Amino acid sequence: MKSGFDHKCAQHYDEWYQRPGGARVLKLERALIKRYLEPRPGERLLDIGSGTGIHLEWFRELGLQVTGLDASPYMLEQARSRLRGGADLHLGWAEHLPFEDNEFDLATLINTLEFAEDPEKALAEAFRVTSRRVVLGVLNKYALMAMHRRLRGLLEDNIYCQARFFSVWELKEMIKKIMGPISIQWGTALFFPPTLGKMTRSLEHHPFFQQNPLGAFIVMKVDISYRFITCKEPLKTPLHKKHGQLPQGSLKVFSPPPVWKEKHPPEAILRP
Repeated sequence: MKSGFDHKCAQHYDEWYQRPGGARVLKLERALIKRYLEPRPGERLLDIGSGTGIHLEWFRELGLQVTGLDASPYMLEQARSRLRGGADLHLGWAEHLPFEDNEFDLATLINTLEFAEDPEKALAEAFRVTSRRVVLGVLNKYALMAMHRRLRGLLEDNIYCQARFFSVWELKEMIKKIMGPISIQWGTALFFPPTLGKMTRSLEHHPFFQQNPLGAFIVMKVDISYRFITCKEPLKTPLHKKHGQLPQGSLKVFSPPPVWKEKHPPEAILRP
């Protein structure tokens, strides 16, 4: 994850969301994120690339226990000021998360993959530390707004000079390369330019526009699924008496066929 976010950039980031256009963008993005995240109060959430804490603050209001990680000390400084001790903040890289396997219930990467040195490794790390769901929020390379941002990056020095944009298909391909065959759900927001304001508000919330691949902001949900299940099977090899007696059956671990994984939820992994 690139750390080229200085104090000026951190300040500009927050100021943009305070403008009328930025506030509208934030509202649309959050509505889609919440729909796919499906947060439950008390769950542990890691926001990777948490920036100034603008999303962490919102996640905390939803009742989540929040942890943030960012590579920019300037962004973290602003996040500490905003959250006032209400979040566990870490300086670090998305590609090398300093957390244990399955330490969090949820993880989010919002405008993070665009600035990652190795997006695939950043995703793999997010899946490693998460036990229930990972949600991505990514700028769409095929949206009109993304083209405008790229042009701005060519004409003036701004943060989009460092950004790498993605498409829905590229994200799905990258996820399946890491996780194998897995169910992925996605939607987009900001199909119309924010300057149109109230004229397009109802259309932006319509399922047709949220299920098209050309919205400026992609939200993608990945549910973490179990790769193995356990079941009881008769013990075929007798044990030596000195090792004592085991109950009628032993546990065997095997990989289920893809059809089984699609039809059965992770909660049903134990069979008598």
